[in-house]
Amino acid sequence: MNAPQTKKQVLVAAPRGYCAGVDRAVITVEKALETYGAPVYVRKQIVHNRHVVETLEKRGAIFVEELDGVPEGSTVVFSAHGVSPAVHAEAAQRQLKAIDATCPLVTKVHREAVRFDKEDVDIFLIGHAGHEEVEGTTGEAPDRITLVEHPDDVDELDVPTDRPMAWLSQTTLSVDETMETVNRLREKFPLLMDPPSDDICYATQNRQQAVKQIAPRVDLMIVVGSKNSSNSVRLVEVALEAGAGASHLVDYATEIDEAWLEGVTSVGVTSGASVPDELVQGVLAFLEERGFPPATEERLTEENLTFSLPPELRRDLKANTALKH
Repeated sequence: MNAPQTKKQVLVAAPRGYCAGVDRAVITVEKALETYGAPVYVRKQIVHNRHVVETLEKRGAIFVEELDGVPEGSTVVFSAHGVSPAVHAEAAQRQLKAIDATCPLVTKVHREAVRFDKEDVDIFLIGHAGHEEVEGTTGEAPDRITLVEHPDDVDELDVPTDRPMAWLSQTTLSVDETMETVNRLREKFPLLMDPPSDDICYATQNRQQAVKQIAPRVDLMIVVGSKNSSNSVRLVEVALEAGAGASHLVDYATEIDEAWLEGVTSVGVTSGASVPDELVQGVLAFLEERGFPPATEERLTEENLTFSLPPELRRDLKANTALKH
């Protein structure tokens, strides 16, 4: 007599996908193309997602690494990850029409860096070297900031322990690892000051918590997101730490290896904060084609935060509307 087959299931996490900052940044590029016409230049990837970047390129956006790739007098959009004051200055010097699509939650971290700098407080910035957000924040107070990438790095810090220090963090990190780093900093630097509010963005936290909710019950967690997306990479790590049997990052359903599904009865699916939901639907359809049932959504919380478009773009949209009437 055969053993009864375990019933298959697919759990899809919510919230997932686009956060308010990403939504605002993508719409900023779309509206800039409508308002000023193509091409519109974008410094770095507007958000860390391959599909979004390729879609905007087809509409006339040109992505450049640095401003020297933008012809003088052109329109340039700064990505959601933020830029340093030096980049703003260079754009002004080259007479570029700059539209700043920095996520307001990243801007908040920049302001905190400026304030601590004015107060003569040195800063530990928890984040990943080379990430655009870290480069932008560091540019606000370059002489004050010491980058701390991992909790173990705290032991190596050669900084006086008897003066006030503060910590800030990249907004897209793992909440747990960041707090571990903060606790290690606190042990070594008793005068450590906290930022006025938590730096890790609400969307990053919500997506991690939603994954933790379903990970212990799945053999496999599929995270939809790009390899250069910090928050998507963290979701893979969070899933494994929370008990998922395996976890993989894919941009598209076509990247799923059939071997991952062997012997798997329960699959969890989520996506990073810069991923359009059509890509998640593609993964769910892929699973259904392979005998899995329609997904059950498990919602941790509702998100209803929205951010208004950058003021310079809002002004031009308003002026265009007035001209048409």
